[in-house]
Amino acid sequence: MHTINGRATRTNLSNNSKIRTKSIMSSHKDVSIIIVDDMQFSRVVVQAALKKAGYSNIRVAESAEIALKMLDDQHADVVLADWVMPGMDGLQLTEALRQRDEENGIYTAVILFTAQEGIEPLVEAFNRGIDDYINKPPNPHELAARVNAAARIASLQNDLLETSHQLENTIKQLEEMALTDPLTGAGNRRLATKQLEMHLLEASARRGGVCFLMLDIDHFKQINDTYGHDVGDEVLIGFTRRLRRTVRPTDLVARMGGEEFGIIMHYTRAENYKPASLNRVLSSINQRPFKTSAGDLPITASIGVHFYDGVGEVPSVLKVVKAADEKLYEAKNNGRNQIAI
Repeated sequence: MHTINGRATRTNLSNNSKIRTKSIMSSHKDVSIIIVDDMQFSRVVVQAALKKAGYSNIRVAESAEIALKMLDDQHADVVLADWVMPGMDGLQLTEALRQRDEENGIYTAVILFTAQEGIEPLVEAFNRGIDDYINKPPNPHELAARVNAAARIASLQNDLLETSHQLENTIKQLEEMALTDPLTGAGNRRLATKQLEMHLLEASARRGGVCFLMLDIDHFKQINDTYGHDVGDEVLIGFTRRLRRTVRPTDLVARMGGEEFGIIMHYTRAENYKPASLNRVLSSINQRPFKTSAGDLPITASIGVHFYDGVGEVPSVLKVVKAADEKLYEAKNNGRNQIAI
């Protein structure tokens, strides 16, 4: 009985060992390695040792310059390079790799083969970016272990860089969302405030002009009450599209809140501003009904305008918006569907 159990135990241990070995061999196949050495014999010895350890994705280069060209074709997880080589040596190659990694947002582990003695050269090498070193001639077992460790370092660093990259993209998307109205895709009040402030300062410095329009869809509450908020949203989206097609590409259309919209028009020269030209905005809104799921709906809007000609003290954003808002209510009190300037 004991013998049988002993055999069973040894068999299980043997199987577990095979599984672990198979797992290591499988992971080794995913590691990309470049061996850089001007001595052919050294390249052959290192390559043979790594193949025996289970690594298969191995490229060899007789110079640092050739290795860099190889990296242009395909990234490597680990670069094994001789410290002393004609032309570009191992430390110079390391510095070139670090620069490339920084530009490409990746990480390459670097191991140098060295016959250098003393601490100071090694300290310099680590300061210049190497991850590890191996004395020449390398012990095959030590070589495999250090390459394995370097591959883990590269994998962890690249995972961190990828996570950082994804985080940057997420932050960028959030910033865009923070400046964009999610329903209409137009700018929001925050973006309008930032852009208006910038244009006012620029107009003052260069004697330009800034025209700010406040628009309010007439009787919008009645649309929501009669047809529902989904149809109201369709009107807001269609209203935004029509405004964008009407104004210049450089003009900003923003949803200020609810059914209120703002348009910022910047002029490089104040005299280029023509109040009569704003009638095209009102005409565009009224030119045809808005298509919705409840049918075609006639929509009108009231517009208030304030213009800054770049002369005198730069008005605050709040002052400009308030002035345009007062004109908007003047247009509404005068019967709606008109412009007050």
